[in-house]
Amino acid sequence: MKQVDSDNPRMGGAPSVTLPETSAALNVEEYASQPQSHARTGFPKQGGQSLSYWLQQVRCDPLLDHRTTDELPQQADTVIIGSGITGTLVAKHHLETFPGKKVVVLEAREFCSGATGRNAGHCKPDQWRGYGKHAKAYGHEQAVKILDNEQATWEALVAYVKENNVDCDLWVGETLDVPLNDEVAKIAKEIFERYAEAGGKVDHIQVTHDPVEAAQKSRIKNAKACYGWQASTLQPWKLTAHIMRDNISKGANLQTRTTANSISDGTGSRRWMVHTERGDIACDVVVHATNAYSAALEPSLRGIITPKPHMCNRVVPPQAFSGSKAISNSYGVLLPDGALFSINPRSTSDGNIMFGGSNPGQKELDAWVEKNPENCINDGLANLESVTKHVRKFAESEFDGWKAAPAGPGEGFEYSWSGIIGLSADGVPFVGELPEKPGQYICVGHHGQ
Repeated sequence: MKQVDSDNPRMGGAPSVTLPETSAALNVEEYASQPQSHARTGFPKQGGQSLSYWLQQVRCDPLLDHRTTDELPQQADTVIIGSGITGTLVAKHHLETFPGKKVVVLEAREFCSGATGRNAGHCKPDQWRGYGKHAKAYGHEQAVKILDNEQATWEALVAYVKENNVDCDLWVGETLDVPLNDEVAKIAKEIFERYAEAGGKVDHIQVTHDPVEAAQKSRIKNAKACYGWQASTLQPWKLTAHIMRDNISKGANLQTRTTANSISDGTGSRRWMVHTERGDIACDVVVHATNAYSAALEPSLRGIITPKPHMCNRVVPPQAFSGSKAISNSYGVLLPDGALFSINPRSTSDGNIMFGGSNPGQKELDAWVEKNPENCINDGLANLESVTKHVRKFAESEFDGWKAAPAGPGEGFEYSWSGIIGLSADGVPFVGELPEKPGQYICVGHHGQ
């Protein structure tokens, strides 16, 4: 087994793994070409962004443009830049750990309008698929720990939602990883077995290698195997908003539509000065929860954190896949060339199906962005037929009865929107203090996960 390596040695993250005797690839993270323009970056797009399905649902929520104080505070102990799930959770834990400290959260646009508010709403802990990649990079022991951490994080998320009665359309049920040809199934089987041999926890994973049984279980015609375990789907904006409202009640100051343009050495008793178009904030600690946009604010991250647009599709299923016949599992569909459909059926809510992940049309989008690099931070992209056609082809060819079902107005492949993911140079997030900048911390480069 080997990684499918990036063309550029600085971009160390492998999007897939393969076997020597086949060209098929198993998706282990974001798909398609790594960007050639590694130094490209930009601040969040102002105006003309596409609205994700999640953001469409909350247009009257006052948190979208909330400013805790009319004027920007001149000082704070900690300034957190970014109001997605990372920045919001950093604020939560900061307030719990240092309840006397003043925290300001800056958001360039509407609250939680970046990647967190634009994903497919799939909370699926990797339970085996990424083992081969992580083992090659970090060794067997660390690879197992990384996957154990994914499970622990998912369990903590579900516990938080249940204990706090968070209204975020939480579904907990069986997710299925389904390879669509024999070669991908072979790679999947090898990685799964290697993970188990290395001490990985697999007793909770239901596995079938019988294609007939896999197709029956998954409802996917060309399923060659099936791996099932517990995962979740939810409305990500509503979850993040619940946490932020609690933060505000405990003293956090949220300032939306306030772009942090630069950071310089502080004056007087404060270590850093954060500059925005509304004024400056002196502080001792800065947390960059800026993910794909990180290098625009911190130039040392150019070529290390790179933005890249991805698409998510909302599909209203036909009557043949509604009611008692609605899809009841979430999926990771493993395609032969290393692409992946991440499917969220919203089983506890409206039944709209979200197709995220790394669509086969992503390569065409990547190529266009390479030729037009100013679009690396363009989340105004919507309804791209080059992407949607692959969702349509999959649904019509793999879900038995979908193509034959009559589609009325309001059904079908309704809408797609874009979000910007942050790629890191080594394929894993950068978390910790910035070198030679004491008091500045980052948590960025999440690769769409």
